[in-house]
Amino acid sequence: MSLQYKKIEKIVKGFANHRRIQTLELLEKIPDLSVDEISQNLNVGFFTISDHVRKLADAGLVEKNHKGRFVINSITKRGKYILSFCKMFK
Repeated sequence: MSLQYKKIEKIVKGFANHRRIQTLELLEKIPDLSVDEISQNLNVGFFTISDHVRKLADAGLVEKNHKGRFVINSITKRGKYILSFCKMFK
């Protein structure tokens, strides 16, 4: 079975940033947060976190769910695997 190199690249680039790893860690501890709540918890600007969450979602590490006029973000199974991988480097 051959590896899908482009898919792997997209996933790796999706978490290749300390803020994105922090976001995954936060969503593991406190599931179902809006971008605003993530921004407040990490003390990082809204638009910065919004961009990071979009990249995490594109890589399949975070799932966006619409609840009314809000978008709630949660870590996916793949996101949990990646976070476990990242914790090996601590």
